[in-house]
Amino acid sequence: KTFETRDPRTGDVIASIAEGDKEDVDLAVKAAREAFDHGKWPRMPGSERGRIMMKYADLVEQHAEELTLLESLDAGKPRTVTRVVDIGTSATSLRYFAGAADKIHGETLKMSTQFQGHTLREPMGVAGLIIPWNFPAIMFFCKVAPALAAGCTMVVKPAEQTPLSALYFAHFAKQAGVPDGVINVITGFGPTAGAAIASHMDVDMVISQHSSFST
Repeated sequence: KTFETRDPRTGDVIASIAEGDKEDVDLAVKAAREAFDHGKWPRMPGSERGRIMMKYADLVEQHAEELTLLESLDAGKPRTVTRVVDIGTSATSLRYFAGAADKIHGETLKMSTQFQGHTLREPMGVAGLIIPWNFPAIMFFCKVAPALAAGCTMVVKPAEQTPLSALYFAHFAKQAGVPDGVINVITGFGPTAGAAIASHMDVDMVISQHSSFST
């Protein structure tokens, strides 16, 4: 099945998008679980994950004008603001968390006796990431970038009103060298695809909230 995404300024149809449902979410979660349990991303040195994420940020910047037009058309935003704020912040978020990928350290704790306690930080597993409509590019990377840096795999559902940039970002992830199954984008509606992610037994954490910015 498909649904239409429209230009909110004119109501014109931009494109027809795949309408994911529970079965599609099941397939995406299965791919993410396979990539986490048996793939190389969680087992890759943080420095290597960071290198790939830097390349990912390079691709976002190299295609900034295309992304600006796409985001502006789909979300109804002024192009000048979209270029500087939305796309610029997206690349910055990627670079920030790319730099953090090899700095996820545990701690050594002095105990009350001759023993020592050690903490080890590890990737959580499969993350379900649900993106709001009003800052689709920024919120995509606010959630995807730290999950990538930590070594998690994920299923991402963009808002049905603004699905286009998430699909393009998934394309760039593959070009940058992110392995198959690490980022899975499911387009669809909240009561079906979104609810399926939120209730899926094989998802280790779900991150979903409305975005808000103030000046």
